[in-house]
Amino acid sequence: MTRRILNDPDSHIMELPDFLTEYADPAIRHRLPALLPVGSLDATLAGLPDSGRHGDSPENVAKLKALGDQILRGPKWYAALGAFNSKERGAVLDALGIQRQVIFSSFAAATLFACQDREVRYGGVRAFNRAMMAFVADEPRLVATGILVFDDPERSAAELDRALAEGVRMFMLPSDAPGRSPGHRAHDPIWARLAEARASFVLHVGSSKLSIDPEWMIDGFPNRKTARGGAEVVGSKDMTCIFHSAERFLSVLILDGVLDRFPSLRGGCIELGAGWVPAMRRRLDHIVDIWSKPEPHLREMQRRPSEQIDDQVRFTPYPFEDVGELIRQSNDRLFMFSTDYPHAEGGRDPIGRFDASIAGYSEPTKARFFTENFQNLVQD
Repeated sequence: MTRRILNDPDSHIMELPDFLTEYADPAIRHRLPALLPVGSLDATLAGLPDSGRHGDSPENVAKLKALGDQILRGPKWYAALGAFNSKERGAVLDALGIQRQVIFSSFAAATLFACQDREVRYGGVRAFNRAMMAFVADEPRLVATGILVFDDPERSAAELDRALAEGVRMFMLPSDAPGRSPGHRAHDPIWARLAEARASFVLHVGSSKLSIDPEWMIDGFPNRKTARGGAEVVGSKDMTCIFHSAERFLSVLILDGVLDRFPSLRGGCIELGAGWVPAMRRRLDHIVDIWSKPEPHLREMQRRPSEQIDDQVRFTPYPFEDVGELIRQSNDRLFMFSTDYPHAEGGRDPIGRFDASIAGYSEPTKARFFTENFQNLVQD
């Protein structure tokens, strides 16, 4: 397998309990929700330092570094090299030949998105963005993903300005409707700020709840096991619809004209698979063709929805998806390699699996998948 230059739009920090409180304003610090790992991860916190500024023992760091380019076959979650220490994460980038890597939270973002107290929600957003920038401060190859909510458009715009001033250039959004469509004209100042700053929006696992409603799990077999549990481990039924909220959000955004109004805006759908993307492109084109008569505002679009997606949005397939087939159904501008490090869902050999799935394609197409399409999303 050819050693490639890689860009990775999906990796994670494994937050420690003080991830938010260390960077929160004093007035809100005591009100922030607790950040504790869930399920079987609790036990792995034993012996870890109290702050993410500290790393693993020198002996264990040396042991993990010795894995070299097999590091993805090594420990996952908190036991992984660089799980909560950015200097150690640099050794992972060296081992794999990754020149840029985007960092998402593992559970803090979803915790804040679910918070119903608006003051706590906005205070948590501010603390989160500071914490993410602190994590990447000592490793220039890392890209911090902040978060942004849309509850109060004016307040959201002010928080966006604050985060942009602090250096955040990528923002994970909740994929629900904040009392109005995400394409509502009240949000135009936010989309305009993102576009002008060459900052991107992303939808990710955690932008909506991970699991389907409980009634879908009642199958008459009470002793059946589910894979649910852990930071982002979902069950088989959950996986059937994990992308639905993101597809709805993006489709509505396009039909409301946001991407057409702001052609320099960039977005991504990360860790939500990509098998649904070719069908969404076709469906949106059909919708505009057919509904433009009863909904004449659709005729105002300067570009077809599929063109807007091709120009402005990027997606990460799962390692088990056939990227070659996805390209055949659409094009090679849409899809990006990713590792999901240090989460288990990324697999132990995503480089090899993705390389095999596009083995029959040209080197320029492979370069787009492993390196260049990332640069359309991360515009720095």
